[in-house]
Amino acid sequence: MDVSEGAGMWDGLGSRDIRSREMSMENISQEVLRRAEKIGPISKDVLQPLRSSVRSPDDLNWMLARLLMLSRRCPYADVRDKCLSVLQNVQDIGVQIPRTLGHGPSRFIPEKEILQVSKVNDKTQAIFEDTFAALGRLDNISLVMGFHPQYLESFLRTQHYLLQMDGPLSLHCRHYIGIMAAARHQCSYLVNLHVNDFLQVGGDSKWLNGLEGAPQKLQHLGELNKILAHRPWLVTKAHIKQLLKAEEHSWSLAELIHAVVLLTHYHSLASFTFGCGISPEIHCDGGHIFQPPSVSNYCACDIANGNGTPDEIQGKHALTDAPCEVEALMEKMKLLQECQEEMATRFEREKTESMLVAAAEEEDSVPTRDVSRHFEDTSYGYKDFSRRGEHVPTFRAQDYSWEDHGYSLVNRLYPDVGQLLDEKFQITYNLTYNTMAMHQDVDTSMLRRAIWNYIHCMFGIRYDDYDYGEINQLLDRSFKVYIKTVVCSPEKITKRMYDSFWREFKHSEKVHVNLLLMEARMQAELLYALRAITGYMT
Repeated sequence: MDVSEGAGMWDGLGSRDIRSREMSMENISQEVLRRAEKIGPISKDVLQPLRSSVRSPDDLNWMLARLLMLSRRCPYADVRDKCLSVLQNVQDIGVQIPRTLGHGPSRFIPEKEILQVSKVNDKTQAIFEDTFAALGRLDNISLVMGFHPQYLESFLRTQHYLLQMDGPLSLHCRHYIGIMAAARHQCSYLVNLHVNDFLQVGGDSKWLNGLEGAPQKLQHLGELNKILAHRPWLVTKAHIKQLLKAEEHSWSLAELIHAVVLLTHYHSLASFTFGCGISPEIHCDGGHIFQPPSVSNYCACDIANGNGTPDEIQGKHALTDAPCEVEALMEKMKLLQECQEEMATRFEREKTESMLVAAAEEEDSVPTRDVSRHFEDTSYGYKDFSRRGEHVPTFRAQDYSWEDHGYSLVNRLYPDVGQLLDEKFQITYNLTYNTMAMHQDVDTSMLRRAIWNYIHCMFGIRYDDYDYGEINQLLDRSFKVYIKTVVCSPEKITKRMYDSFWREFKHSEKVHVNLLLMEARMQAELLYALRAITGYMT
């Protein structure tokens, strides 16, 4: 069975009409049971781990993994229940069924807390249903972003336009660029998702053997991908000229804008993926395992029992370690609002101090071949914007800003995308519930601005009207380490680092922080790329 043909059978499950879902589910049930009965009982000594690119035996493993995913992630209860029933019937025949690995959508946040959001928020539930209808899945990123439905709606609308609506680049090229971008940060979660999507829209599987198997035009994009991901301030109009003047392998301006937006989108989404500890999708590699029923008392009904794992139980924040953290931060915000100090040299001081904040130094992880083959120069990584002995001019926001320059350039060459990005940036920057942990009616604008401007400061972007002294007052060292690691070296993030900052705050607030980190990083990368394109055009 072809990948796209196999996917087509499941389309009706996204319908809002329960009868359409029932008909699709009945067809799927009959096909799965027919294949299971054809195979018959399997020896208890035989394990069948699934690889998402393998369709054996007779596609049954792929179908069973998809049923498992739907039994946990489909927004419709009738589909979840029927999938459980089909899995139980398959097990009764004697065929092994898969079980989930991991601890829900996030390794950092208890599964019950994430899934509870859609049960109490009708808007989130409606967004989940729309997403499921469009993609045939409700991915873990969307589930975690569901804490903030206003943002999620904007994010999904933008991503849908970039990947599926009319645009300069072909559908399979869009997904391949997503793979290239995610691979720079060794983000196997995003790589696996887009490998599947790339194949479903007709992409050539030879491209997945490595970047050298892709067309020259995409190979030439590798250098810009590398620099934007790790040191965007080094992008110059010479890089742009090299892509636009490559004879038969050249890019058009519109194609390049589309590619740049995709690259920055997936670099920053990799930051969010690692920053929130996003788990592999249930139906993808690392999300499930096939295990004989005789190994344990595991049965299909356990899939939906909702029991928390020991890690989840231990994952509750230890509030006793930081009894006054929130109050101390609120007091600093209040004092800063009451006094204004000189700003002349604060940016340079904060820029220098940000260099002294090292990103987390976990053991260097070697990218797995499946990820690293999608990009070149694996040793190339983040270096501080302005190191000793080097001089890189500061990027002054009033000379080239998103609002005054970048927005119009994107909208002119890739219509509507500038508007979509602008809405997403604005929603993220202004998003607030006027709460901090257990406190209500709090103005958090100063804190949100400090986080956003600290990220831009790390990338050498300066706002003349901002007092950079606020950053040191409001962001403690452990928080700065977390921010710098998520933004610059996200593959090094650990649960310990996630737990160590803002220990009294809710998980939804930490997800909010990660949205700020993701969007501020994307805008910073975009500004450098768009400034270089503008420089080439003038």
